[in-house]
Amino acid sequence: MKPLLSPAWTTAPELVSATRSSVDAAAGFSTGGQLQLSFLSPTMARVTVLPAQGFKEPRTWAIAPQAGPQAGQDVAWTGRERHDLQGFDRPAVSASQGGQGAPTLSTTRLSVQLLGGGQTPLRLVWTDLASGKTVLEDRPTSAYLQERRTGLVRHCVVRDPQEHFFGLGDKTGPLNLHGRRLRCLGQDALGYDPKNGDPLYKHWPFVMSRTVDGLWVGLYYDTLATCTFDLGCEHDNYHGFFRTVDIDDGDLDYYLMVGQTPAEVLAQFVALIGGTHLPPRWSLGYAQTAMGLADAPDAQHQLDRFIDECAQHRIPISSFHYGSGYSSRGKQRYVFTWNHAKFPDPRAINQKFQNHGMRLVANIKPCLLDDHPSYQDLNAQHAFIEDQSTGQAVVEPYWDGMGSHLDFTRPHAVAWWQGQLKQQILEQGIDAGWNDNNEYAIQNEDAYSDGWAQPMPMHRSRPLHALLMTRATFEAQKAHAAEPSEATFTVTRAGPPGLQRYAQTWSGDNTTSWATLKWNIRTGLQMSLSGMFNVGHDVGGFYGPLPDAELFLRWVQATCLNPRMVMNSWKEGNTSNLPWMHPEVTDDVRAAIALRYRLMPYLWACFEQASQKHTPIIRPTFFNFPDDLQCLEDSDEFMLGDSLLVSPVVEVGQRDKRLYLPQLSGGRSWVDFETRQTLAAGQWHTVPAPLGRLPLFVVQGAQIAVAAPAAGQVPRHDDPVAEVLHF
Repeated sequence: MKPLLSPAWTTAPELVSATRSSVDAAAGFSTGGQLQLSFLSPTMARVTVLPAQGFKEPRTWAIAPQAGPQAGQDVAWTGRERHDLQGFDRPAVSASQGGQGAPTLSTTRLSVQLLGGGQTPLRLVWTDLASGKTVLEDRPTSAYLQERRTGLVRHCVVRDPQEHFFGLGDKTGPLNLHGRRLRCLGQDALGYDPKNGDPLYKHWPFVMSRTVDGLWVGLYYDTLATCTFDLGCEHDNYHGFFRTVDIDDGDLDYYLMVGQTPAEVLAQFVALIGGTHLPPRWSLGYAQTAMGLADAPDAQHQLDRFIDECAQHRIPISSFHYGSGYSSRGKQRYVFTWNHAKFPDPRAINQKFQNHGMRLVANIKPCLLDDHPSYQDLNAQHAFIEDQSTGQAVVEPYWDGMGSHLDFTRPHAVAWWQGQLKQQILEQGIDAGWNDNNEYAIQNEDAYSDGWAQPMPMHRSRPLHALLMTRATFEAQKAHAAEPSEATFTVTRAGPPGLQRYAQTWSGDNTTSWATLKWNIRTGLQMSLSGMFNVGHDVGGFYGPLPDAELFLRWVQATCLNPRMVMNSWKEGNTSNLPWMHPEVTDDVRAAIALRYRLMPYLWACFEQASQKHTPIIRPTFFNFPDDLQCLEDSDEFMLGDSLLVSPVVEVGQRDKRLYLPQLSGGRSWVDFETRQTLAAGQWHTVPAPLGRLPLFVVQGAQIAVAAPAAGQVPRHDDPVAEVLHF
């Protein structure tokens, strides 16, 4: 690795006119290129290593400050030029001389000292002006490095052993990531270790830090290339405590944002990447998938019986998510085709679902097996990811066969996808697409996408296809809607920042175990702290054995107040997790699902807040109570919105739950949602947690609107508000 050196810094008044409008400071490297700095708001700045030959990828699909719910302006399909600063209200910047004559640039909230030059490595030191405290400091011994042979670029930052790190998307284990080395690379991670597994499905290079002074800072590295974040795993005596980001043959282009609270930082990041889509209200209800049913030889009959069983057991359910079984022949899956031997009349079964109040979501995959009916035509049109050395479609193993991935940077591939979605899914009576198996884990090192006639190697564009696939699905559904104002719903398993503009997501193919139940709670909260708010988990575990009655019930209780509640599984012998599979706990399972519907008005308000104010729906307790240091410790508890604290039971045989209730201002206490018992804030408590109870607590003084169905009816997502509970 070679440090990047420069003769000196140049600040805005001295910059050439061509760059003055977009850059507040720059330092030219002796090897060519520049380190550039621009303030984008009083609390946000951008730092870029601009190579002499220009960016390796001059476009971005993540940065979308004008794409929020109010603005309604998305990034062009072909991307946004990296130099484009549209949508940012750039603040006034003042210049002064700091210690040792180093220039300092300041807004009203944030200052940066420009250090280094000559034979001294360039570095930046950022200060929060309200407190006078340092929020981030580049490593003095070398902060910006590059590796000539591989193209790797590195950013090194001073680390304090007492700092806390959060983010990076769907990460496992405790929320505080300090001491771990983690990768941003989407993988099909079926059966992953819920505590230590990495990477999972998302590419999400955003880290939020709590400094030792209680300030918060976020760093987003805008790259689609594979990244490795070392958050204190590596130690080198010559450099002191540090953390690093390695970007494999990509661009070093990062955004820094500061705040007094985690909410301030996260809101800036989510606004930067385009805000959060507000889905239709029906998508907030309980949903079921049953791959075993759709894979069965008599699938339509099995699903017909499933609908009747839902009614028989009086299970509240708002949607059914078709697995890919509708398109299967044996173990193989053929997207946008119906197996009519299993589904003789798809429209009829789909209509029966709709008649019973269930919307439908169909699984769709971006890879076509080489014997797919459309494969040859699409291959002749060059619609697939291709080998740059041969110009031929890349063919690799996929779902017990060989296949090729669609290239979503080719307009004709997008057009085919959207046309098939309309004909085979939407016109068959299905409401939405579920974008699955879209990690684009292509191994061929010569694979590339067309990039709208600007070729992009796959190692620098892999996550983009999950994003574009999801966008293609979203826009096709929007165009098909009966009313322009109709809300659109879709799901994606993989993707980079930007996916939240279109889709819900989840923690992927988890395994049935008590450990998964416990650690998935943290993974969901980590995704929320990363800017993915509409999240959840496969209830009861996707892979592995069927859960026993106790584990199953506790899983339902733990997830019934997550943004997404979907019971999705694929078990041996074509069995599935179903709400009534353990008769001894069916009443309690039904009650937990019914609790979700009772709290639907409150849950919907949380979704609206997420869309309008960029705040997560589920949150670690420290998010709401950042001054309560006990909340930084690992915990099973989480907040739903501003007022509800959820305390799931995650240990076998546990019938009492010990938990900490955070400090509240104004002498307020916590109130047990069920018993109305008052419990002191800022203290530990042991509360009853019998098998049928989910401990749930409310901030004293809160008002919670609850819904109720009509007499004798099963709860629905659109039940009216029955009363407002005062706590």
